[in-house]
Amino acid sequence: MKYLIPFLLLALAISSCKTEPKAEDDDWIYLFDGASTDGWRAYNGDSLPPQWVIKDGALTFDAEVKKLDVEHQGGRDIIYAAEEFDNFELYLEWKLPPGGNSGIFYHVKEGYDGPPNVAPEYQLIDDENYTKFHDITEYNKSIGYTENPQDLQPLQQTACDYAMTPADPAQKVLHPAGEWNSSKIVFTPTRVEHWLNGKMVLSFVPWSEDWYKKKNSGKWEGSPDYGKFKTGYIGLQDHDSPLWFRNIKIKKL
Repeated sequence: MKYLIPFLLLALAISSCKTEPKAEDDDWIYLFDGASTDGWRAYNGDSLPPQWVIKDGALTFDAEVKKLDVEHQGGRDIIYAAEEFDNFELYLEWKLPPGGNSGIFYHVKEGYDGPPNVAPEYQLIDDENYTKFHDITEYNKSIGYTENPQDLQPLQQTACDYAMTPADPAQKVLHPAGEWNSSKIVFTPTRVEHWLNGKMVLSFVPWSEDWYKKKNSGKWEGSPDYGKFKTGYIGLQDHDSPLWFRNIKIKKL
């Protein structure tokens, strides 16, 4: 028995040194974990705009701060500038106020007037109430929407690839303004997917003949660099409304 105890202790020590199987969550990189804004800054800027703060574990755009005369370099759109990503799965949770508007950008490059000129956008907007707060009639007419220009168009609604590919309304489950939603973007050179609240609502092939046809005949016709980059930053859009984001994480593919 006295020889058995040391043997068991040795076996236990060896066992404890074995490498554990890698957990699935180990593949995720947290861009925002609820506690720190490390890595985030203004697009074309060197620091985070003062409107973006952490409140109750959420990365929040505080619309009240914009009323103050606060100077900073760059606009109020923000990017995670610690690393660029090419192929990825991005997940985050978000909520908007009634009439709210925002977006998620990827493959962002700096040096332009703003991310929309260069980066594809997963649209976030209050589909139900946006036009109750904002008159978009003249804007829609200016970009060619002559039928029901007062209405939010499919290429402007939540989860669409903004101004490129609409989300499937039969698959969309959008929680009302003020409630949390989850979104996922999967990007590879052969397929892009947009997910909303656990359901895939659209897919397309980037840089395909159909993709170029849409790009060159719509809103981005005059933006030669739109969507051309194959790597870049992740970005979040300020659109003059309060915003809340949490659990922002990405997995390289």
